[in-house]
Amino acid sequence: MSLVKDLPEVKEKNFASLEDKIGVTFQKKEYLIQAFVHRSYLNEHHDFPLGQNERLEFLGDAVLELVVTEFLFNEYANPEGELTNWRAAVVNAKILAGIAYEIGMEPYLFLSHGEAKDTGTKARDYIMANTIEAVIGAIYLDKGYTIAQQFITRWILVRLPMILENGLYLDAKSRFQESAQELLGITPTYRVLHEEGPDHNKSFRVGVFLDKELVAEGVGSSKQEAQTEAAEAAIKIKKWKGPKINIMKRDPNDMTV
Repeated sequence: MSLVKDLPEVKEKNFASLEDKIGVTFQKKEYLIQAFVHRSYLNEHHDFPLGQNERLEFLGDAVLELVVTEFLFNEYANPEGELTNWRAAVVNAKILAGIAYEIGMEPYLFLSHGEAKDTGTKARDYIMANTIEAVIGAIYLDKGYTIAQQFITRWILVRLPMILENGLYLDAKSRFQESAQELLGITPTYRVLHEEGPDHNKSFRVGVFLDKELVAEGVGSSKQEAQTEAAEAAIKIKKWKGPKINIMKRDPNDMTV
């Protein structure tokens, strides 16, 4: 296993540059490399000496949730329900995938030929989100909790103000509804504008309305999916950030929990 880093397919990816980017130098380079091994790659490369990244992802997911939970608990005095929603938004797969792309993790992935071609899709986003969790697991194994915490704080928790400001702790329909009620005193309504296809493969086009105004449309394989897409489009059209919330900072001298 000590020779993994010398394999041509590993050397060409230049993991040292990634270590520089994330600010973590690994003692066991194999942990970092394995964090990028998708199971599809091993289906085509049976002799690759490392396993897939799913166990590291499992570990990293737990470390990420603990670090985010600890931060929210120490920093904010908001009720448990609100903190739970905020945590879910921070560790959301879409947010994590965006961070992984920003760091530049995609070129380091070990993927099958089919998966490698499948760029710019929800499936690739899902792989990217899982990969950053695997990287967190690798950091935890190699460097311990404190370094993993520093990585999460630098790259992930820094998104929290943006998430709160834009109401991303709410789903799109709730966000649009609460903003519409707060700003206009109107509750949005949704209407199916068109549907086609057989029962087992329907496609719906749904419009979201504010009173009689058609704000946006969405398409999906279910009415719910189309409504969500319409709500997301409406938020962008209206340029609404999200409902105002009461952020209660915790007094560090307050000994109550």
